Amino acid sequence: MKPLLRLDLFVAAGLAGGAILAMGQTSLPPSWLSWSLAVIGLVVLFAWPRGRLVAALLLGLGWANLHAGWSMAERLPFALEGVDLIVEGRVSGLPQRRAEQVRFEFVASGGEGEAAQLAGRTLRLSWYRSDVIPAPGSAWRLALRLERPRGLVNPGGFDSERYALERGIAASGYVRDASENHELHEGDGIDMLRARLSDAMAESIAAPRARFVQALAVGDLRGLTDEDWQVLRATGIAHLIAISGLHVGLVAGFGALLMGLAYRVFPRFGLRLPLPQAAAFAALLAASGYTALAGFALPTVRTLLMIAGALAAVLLRRAFAASQSLALAGIVVLVFDPLAVLNAGFWLSFLGVAWLLWCLPQRMGALRGLLSAQGVMTLALLPLTVWFFGQASLAGPLANLVAVPWVSFVVVPFALLGSLLELAWSGAGAWPFRVSAWLMQGLWELLEPVAGWHGSLVYLPEVSAFAFVLALIGAFWLLLPRGVPGKALALLLFAPLLFPSRDELAQGEAELVLIDVGQGLSALVRTREHAVLVDAGPGFSSGYDAGRSAVLPTLRALGVSQLDVLIVSHGDNDHAGGVAAVKRAYAPSQVLVSREKPEAGERPCEAGSRWNFDGVSFELLHPPEHFPYLRNDSSCVLRVVANGTVALLPGDIQAIIESRLLREQPEKLAADVLLVPHHGSRTSSSMAFVEAVSPKFALIGSGHRNRFGLPREEIVQRYREHGAALADTAQAGAITVRLTTDGASVPLEERGRRQRIWREP
Repeated sequence: MKPLLRLDLFVAAGLAGGAILAMGQTSLPPSWLSWSLAVIGLVVLFAWPRGRLVAALLLGLGWANLHAGWSMAERLPFALEGVDLIVEGRVSGLPQRRAEQVRFEFVASGGEGEAAQLAGRTLRLSWYRSDVIPAPGSAWRLALRLERPRGLVNPGGFDSERYALERGIAASGYVRDASENHELHEGDGIDMLRARLSDAMAESIAAPRARFVQALAVGDLRGLTDEDWQVLRATGIAHLIAISGLHVGLVAGFGALLMGLAYRVFPRFGLRLPLPQAAAFAALLAASGYTALAGFALPTVRTLLMIAGALAAVLLRRAFAASQSLALAGIVVLVFDPLAVLNAGFWLSFLGVAWLLWCLPQRMGALRGLLSAQGVMTLALLPLTVWFFGQASLAGPLANLVAVPWVSFVVVPFALLGSLLELAWSGAGAWPFRVSAWLMQGLWELLEPVAGWHGSLVYLPEVSAFAFVLALIGAFWLLLPRGVPGKALALLLFAPLLFPSRDELAQGEAELVLIDVGQGLSALVRTREHAVLVDAGPGFSSGYDAGRSAVLPTLRALGVSQLDVLIVSHGDNDHAGGVAAVKRAYAPSQVLVSREKPEAGERPCEAGSRWNFDGVSFELLHPPEHFPYLRNDSSCVLRVVANGTVALLPGDIQAIIESRLLREQPEKLAADVLLVPHHGSRTSSSMAFVEAVSPKFALIGSGHRNRFGLPREEIVQRYREHGAALADTAQAGAITVRLTTDGASVPLEERGRRQRIWREP
């Protein structure tokens, strides 16, 4: 049995390793090759037990390739992008209203014409300026305009294309204002039940306290604000909110406990079914019910599969060790969904349990066990946290010591009791809901000051895979039994993770990063010790803020700890919408703006202003003093010179201002790198201006398939005719160019650097 135990662990590790290799590819192999790898791996797995690790690796690689291929094949056909479609389907999950839009997932069941091929596919939709909020589970006929999943690509940014692959989302889009939009069937099913329970909680508890009970009981996160999430991240307890894997496991335990009590009261049950098997069935049933309350969200489904795998030993009446049950659970999850390796929760759950099983003795006092478990989890999962989230909560270990037992054993039981009573009798769950909310509010009042501590949440620069592996080895070394020599040296293995090195800029050199913010602009200029940010992309009332979602993650991933100058080129939303988020996070030393009404602490952006950082000179060429605010034509024009290599950042100036600069400052316009004015609009980039600048590289900040049709083809062609190489964030993602003594480097395109099987070209 012992060799089988080792081999089971090897099989789980091999499947996971194969799936990781598959997700690291830049393109998918032919399906026949993936099928061959999977079949060979499966045959060898049974025929040659000693080679199970390699066999499982081949099986995992082939199986993950096939799943990824099937998911990519489900995506919206290119021919249907931007086309009006009539689609029928059912609302999935809980629709969320934000300002002027409602967002929801929609599982298509059919449609008119070519839309019929979307049947069975999941769409992520927005319905703008509508008073209608579709009921969960309701069936609709809608006029849609869709596009394939595509997101921004920046250092440290959220990968929405990977998320779409993991979640099986075939397209995103919006509901058109059309007469075809109407409800076919009222809401029903598990999501409607979740919505009714959530509404009952809102009616029973004074706002806004209901939001935590709604999240913990039915996975309804709609009431949580950005400020709430900031506190949760800063205190390291975000994993406890919503229906977490830990809570699904606890509910399974409660189910087994209740069955054990039932057998004590009615011992004759044991004559029909032994208690261990009955308890296992009860645990699985309870976990399934709680997973249903979460709307069968993928993380909870994976936890349910993990529990089912662990309980299989009991149901099969086999004597499995805890580590073997964990391995079996991992195998079940990876066979069901090999794309789970893309999810941080998968690794945090499995590796967290594995570390605890390996490090902690079987018998230990409750307090000592809690402290030891928290210490092991903090150290062992630090590399994963930094790798996936680029941050570490220094207050997390302390906060979790209190929050984990309080939320799991006090708050959640009352929330679940309220849900059960509410399901049995309308209104009966009010008092447990109120108790749960009161208990959670007490904890929250302790957590908010902790989140406000200076340094409670530390953002770390982007790290390499090599640094990540070194940190894992360091954690393993530190958690080896007492007496193992050299543990102090193991701390050194964390250094590349916590203090990653970057390719440092020399004195007089600069780096220009055009951040991918969609249709808008944000550009970072870094010198050896300083940073200047020009604009921060758009922000919308719908809740999307490029400053928070794209600019800040990029700055943190690049290791920018302080902004010396923030320039707001002009007040249009696509340039200034994200500025507030950047100012809150970084408090720049200087803020130079060109907008109609400068805010407190902002200075006007005026031609003639000059400064020097680390041997790199910065100069503003426009607008002059007392220039009226004319929106685009008032844009700040920044000239950067690094060892004779020039970059010109002209904002959204149009041809009339280009002519003025040509007339008044022609000697300052020639540049090696140019941010194309006004995103490549016809109103800018006049022939004379392009000739005068004569850039080696012309960079464009635009959004994929943007509604303005920018950049215009004739403008792109104009730059090409003058010898400029073009790069556009719509196709390239973030673009990085270095200004050195040897001139401007070839632009580094983030989309190409991060090419993966789920990435659109």
